[in-house]
Amino acid sequence: MYTRTMEKVIRQTRDSFPVLLLTGARQVGKTTLLEMCSDNHMNYVTLDDLDIRGLAQNDPGLFMQTYKTPLIIDEVQYAPQLFSYIKMVVDKEKKNGLFWLTGSQKFHLMRGVSESLAGRVAILDLLGLSQCELDNKGEEAQPFLPTEKWIKSVTEKQVKPLMDVYEQIWLGAFPRVNENKKSRDLFYRSYIQTYIQRDVKDILNITNEIAFHKFIGAVAARTGQLLNHANLARDVDIGNKTVKAWLSVLEASGLIYLLYPYHSNVTKRMVKTPKLYFLDTGLCAYLTKWIDKNSLEAGAMSGAILETYLFTEILKGYWHNGKEANFYFYRDLDQKEVDLLIESDGVLYPIEFKKTGTPSKTATKHFKVLKKLKKNIGQGAVICFIEKHIPLSTEVTAIPVAYL
Repeated sequence: MYTRTMEKVIRQTRDSFPVLLLTGARQVGKTTLLEMCSDNHMNYVTLDDLDIRGLAQNDPGLFMQTYKTPLIIDEVQYAPQLFSYIKMVVDKEKKNGLFWLTGSQKFHLMRGVSESLAGRVAILDLLGLSQCELDNKGEEAQPFLPTEKWIKSVTEKQVKPLMDVYEQIWLGAFPRVNENKKSRDLFYRSYIQTYIQRDVKDILNITNEIAFHKFIGAVAARTGQLLNHANLARDVDIGNKTVKAWLSVLEASGLIYLLYPYHSNVTKRMVKTPKLYFLDTGLCAYLTKWIDKNSLEAGAMSGAILETYLFTEILKGYWHNGKEANFYFYRDLDQKEVDLLIESDGVLYPIEFKKTGTPSKTATKHFKVLKKLKKNIGQGAVICFIEKHIPLSTEVTAIPVAYL
């Protein structure tokens, strides 16, 4: 059992909101986390049970009489009819911590939540296990910023050799895979099969499962790259409209993240296309058929999947602490690019990801172009395989992968 960073956030939320909604992909540990935080003081029901789902959909009033608060409702997206009834209970009882809801499909969830529970619900996003959580230091995890204060808080972390990192990348972050590493391939094969059968068909009524499976693989192969709808459509032999619909499903399911470029009225010469990241590197590696950590590290996707891993680790630090991730990247028409920009308190912090143990000042040569944005630019960072953090200049620090 892993200590999750979000435990402290959920316990705080319990005393502040009548409803908590925890979203995230299937199997990232949503139910386990809520049960741990409930201290066995909450009732539990799952809408994966078809009989219970039928009751919730067809007679939500009777459902609410049958299952008493405080109540955890798992996979609530299957019965959006419940939201207006939850609102009535909340408004009548006027207590915090009445309902904890989980959902693996934002596609259905957010419309019902925004219409019925606005002002009454706290919404949190859960990803797979972070490196801190895997190291049993989940309680210590703080949102990453390349500041002196943050660096001081993590300097006791152990160095992680390159191949240890790639082993974790290849395994991924799903709790079940990390509990039984030998089940990795079976887990991901089953995950894809059940994902297509249970979730995708519910949303889009996809009949061509082979094409959708091919599509997911094509998306995984493009992690860390600019999104190109036409390119995806050509590779899978589907239309642009279908590509956009299927991408929206992957995003709503918590499988991919679209990172948008930072926009400024100061310059028009900026790329407006988002970058695509797969949110679990193990699933990504499985879909792109890398058989082990060695082939993955030596292969064509080595840099892109490392960037994906580092990006998702930083994202976990924010989401698992209940913080909004104001993340962007920079790329202009002159091909000058900064991998990640984190905006905090009106300051932009530039980040580069490098697969190197000897970073040079040239790694940050594009940081200078950010001055044209007319924003406050904070301390920058190159995250790489260095053993200890060192300054590359007065404005940029090289930070070990292990610090994340």
